[in-house]
Amino acid sequence: MPIAPDVTLGKDVRVFQPELVNLYGCSIADETKMAPSLRYQKNAAIGARCKISSHTFICEGVTIEDEVFIGHGVMFINDLYPSAVNADGTLQTESDWT
Repeated sequence: MPIAPDVTLGKDVRVFQPELVNLYGCSIADETKMAPSLRYQKNAAIGARCKISSHTFICEGVTIEDEVFIGHGVMFINDLYPSAVNADGTLQTESDWT
């Protein structure tokens, strides 16, 4: 199911090729346009009058404000403090991720 029943779509949202998107638990505000090959996870929020290009991944917790353009192939992360190293400068491993 490309667009889950728990997705909130605002007025005049346009989803080009809805069979080629994967949206669940997210909200998309009025007049936003979305290309195919997208994935929006739960608790993601997209503002009004945005334009989202193809092959975009918006993960849980990401908020896109109003009137934003997102180009092709953009991928967001939900790590508030992304880093490749620890405080002492050593490379992080999977055990360092919270």
